[in-house]
Amino acid sequence: MQLNTIKPAAGAKHARRRVGRGIGSGLGKTAGRGHNGQHSRAGGYHKVGFEGGQMPLQRRLPKRGFKSHSLKYNGEVSLADLQRLDKDEIDLLTLKAAGLVGELVRHVKVVKSGELTRKVSLKGIGATAGAKTAIEAVGGTVA
Repeated sequence: MQLNTIKPAAGAKHARRRVGRGIGSGLGKTAGRGHNGQHSRAGGYHKVGFEGGQMPLQRRLPKRGFKSHSLKYNGEVSLADLQRLDKDEIDLLTLKAAGLVGELVRHVKVVKSGELTRKVSLKGIGATAGAKTAIEAVGGTVA
């Protein structure tokens, strides 16, 4: 390889589109803009979703539902997850380190799903009524 033989990769360089340069170029006369209308003219512009004055689709459809912005800060852990975890004292940092909840999570709640056979103590973590009775039944605590 010499400096005078270096070329860009095949397909890396594209020739600029030279419009309005005669019929033979394929982009003469209307220069690829069609015939009349807003888009054929300089400065032709409309907003995204604009339908020519007709009521746009996003306004015709009914609004429905609700998505909480605080949802990404709430986490859920099952009793089966606590059973697999090899720690006796469990807090938010322990759950994040184990990968059971995401890094953004601030509030965690234990739900009654699966079995728990060993004693665990929860610090700063909530639990549903069913999960709390299941944890206390095996001698654990919920603080």
